[in-house]
Amino acid sequence: MRGKIVFGVINGVGAGALWGLVFLAPQVLGDFSPLQLSAARYLAYGLVALVLLLPRWRKVAAQLGRAEWGALIWLSVLGNILYYVLLASAVQWAGGASTSLIIGLLPLVVTVVGARDAGAIRFRSLAPPLLLSLIGVTLVGLDGLLADTGRQAVGADLWMRAAGLLCAVGALISWSTYSIGNSRWLARRPDISSHDWSLLTGIATGALALLLVLPAFWHGPVHTDGAWWRFWGVNGSVALLASVVGNALWNRASRLLPLTLMGQMIVFETMFALLYGFLWEQRLPGKLEVLAIVCLLVGVLWCASLHRRQHAPETADTVAPH
Repeated sequence: MRGKIVFGVINGVGAGALWGLVFLAPQVLGDFSPLQLSAARYLAYGLVALVLLLPRWRKVAAQLGRAEWGALIWLSVLGNILYYVLLASAVQWAGGASTSLIIGLLPLVVTVVGARDAGAIRFRSLAPPLLLSLIGVTLVGLDGLLADTGRQAVGADLWMRAAGLLCAVGALISWSTYSIGNSRWLARRPDISSHDWSLLTGIATGALALLLVLPAFWHGPVHTDGAWWRFWGVNGSVALLASVVGNALWNRASRLLPLTLMGQMIVFETMFALLYGFLWEQRLPGKLEVLAIVCLLVGVLWCASLHRRQHAPETADTVAPH
């Protein structure tokens, strides 16, 4: 059991490292709209998923009925299309750090839900490390809000900032709903591997992304050829690394870790999002940010140690939308 916990945590950290790229992409491509970012990323994700699943398509498709396809469609909307449009809007309108504050509450939401599962560690035992993680996320957001306030003190567009924060809340609700619904479906169909389910979700997402092409690219600012090459390069890389490889690592972790600990693994997405932000801005973390990182790390390690000391049951996958 101890080895499974350690291996699961390693995979969870790897997934977080790749998912952190999702927060960087809207900043790198700030001259493109969130709808364009979502359409391009998920067209690429769908294409890669189709290529990977094509050799086994008949066998996998034979396992699916109308209910499964319906679930894949609404899960793709919640966990991919809607989530990323809201996330990209929040990053561009309210700032990456402020968005991290709200999205960073995901570990708390998922862990609280997981604590209700049969045989899970009691919430009372999880409360201290959860509180520490929450303090870390709050410090991240506080530092970002203070920095954003300083940068936007003159001529600040409060309505746009408020809209961005609302989008971040919407992204939190969208992903939380997705995570719970997706884990229930994977528990209902244990005969379908988590990797195949992720690829099927990618195919469904890619098909839905086709509906975004016209409204996303019909009108908008004119970009240079170089900007378009950068646009497709970044979105293709995010689709491959975050959606395909990152989800594969997360699927493996979710087979090994209980939902209460999987919720804590999402903290690493926030941490790596901060790290990439520091590299992009070419600066070192401030005092509040260092303290936040320490709190997040200690909170996750504390939670992991609780699960290593107590046998936790196998749980259904919580494949994430990234």
